[in-house]
Amino acid sequence: MPEAFLYFLWQYQYFATQHLTTTDGEVVQVLRPGFRNHDSGPDFTNARLLINDVEWVGTVEMHTRTSDWLAHRHQFDRAYDNVILHVVWEDDRPINGRRVDRSNGTPLPTIELSSRTDAILLDRYRLLTESPDVIPCAGQFKSVSPLRVTSMLDKAMLQRLERKAEGVLAVFKQTGSDWEETAYRLLAINMGFKVNAAPMEQLSRSVSLKVIHKHRDQIHQVEAMLFGTAGLLETQLSDDYTVTLVREYRFLGAKYSLTEKQLTEPAWKWGRLRPANFPTLRLAQLARLLTKHPSLFSLFVSTTDLNVLLKSLQVTPSDYWQSHYQFGKLTGKGIPALGSTAAENIVINTVVPLLAAYAHHREQPAYIDRAIMLLEALPPEKNRLTDSWDILGLGIRTAFDSQAAIELYNEFCCVKKCLSCQIGAGILK
Repeated sequence: MPEAFLYFLWQYQYFATQHLTTTDGEVVQVLRPGFRNHDSGPDFTNARLLINDVEWVGTVEMHTRTSDWLAHRHQFDRAYDNVILHVVWEDDRPINGRRVDRSNGTPLPTIELSSRTDAILLDRYRLLTESPDVIPCAGQFKSVSPLRVTSMLDKAMLQRLERKAEGVLAVFKQTGSDWEETAYRLLAINMGFKVNAAPMEQLSRSVSLKVIHKHRDQIHQVEAMLFGTAGLLETQLSDDYTVTLVREYRFLGAKYSLTEKQLTEPAWKWGRLRPANFPTLRLAQLARLLTKHPSLFSLFVSTTDLNVLLKSLQVTPSDYWQSHYQFGKLTGKGIPALGSTAAENIVINTVVPLLAAYAHHREQPAYIDRAIMLLEALPPEKNRLTDSWDILGLGIRTAFDSQAAIELYNEFCCVKKCLSCQIGAGILK
């Protein structure tokens, strides 16, 4: 029996609470179950109980078996001396014959829930956690009230923003608290998509924005540094553009010690990518964005008009990349500019997390509000996952909905955290 199920039973008091007694026969009345502790230490804090008519205030610890207290060596840990009740699924002390004490030697009251839990509740839980469906509650989803679903989507979206903000702040710390460099790295990672995010991140670390800004009036020099350091510059080709970039990179690579940080061509993934997503074209588009906007951070954080922001991101790469997807390979038709869908993706996956992180850093919730407004104004993302939710009737209308649905799936459904999900909890109840 996983402890998560015990947390659920205790938090909502979904067990027979009448005539509740400890394993030693002491009468227990729960005045307040306490609050779930997600940090180290006992599982619930600030609980209030009556044990034999004596009021106790403190923490509650959960275990599958009573002997787990001893196995986890809590009897030697003073952090557990304020535990006022031990809640277990199964009391196995008659088997090992050992008493459960705190570190100061006082006995610990214990209650067992297995005999007090409705078998139907347990069956519902197993039906969820053992479901073969990609979304465990798929078969019961339509029975959940829309209000509960909406509430869970809001929770998932706020959790996603919090998690994304933490990731951005980690990058911010790595850059020496430089928001411009942070915005540049986030954009580079985003433009690599999942398949090339890692080499894009490494490249943005190797070629700093400060170096790029010294040459932002010469896009070929910026392209030379990016392509050369990426290990994608084809030195064997003889067209004028490539020869120019090779010459520029030999000088700039030596000047800024870029060759020492150069990636190798195999670091980049090409398989199953549409030509529009080839790393060469994405780097050319990144170069154009970096040379067009003197401050990416200001563009992302200060632009309040979504249409203006999207238009600013829809750039056309330099002439060569309007007719090539790769070096030396002329395409039969023109290559469109970075389109509206790609611009929307940048707003969702770069601008919104940056706003959330900046809100935390400045302690100004208005930036979080702006991030949410952007998501609510953008159309939803379309992929297999959002299609699965649509089939269940989730009703994904905006990017806020699709982002929340992605978080719900990745952080709750995939790891079977149904008891931490209001939808799963609603099905059990």
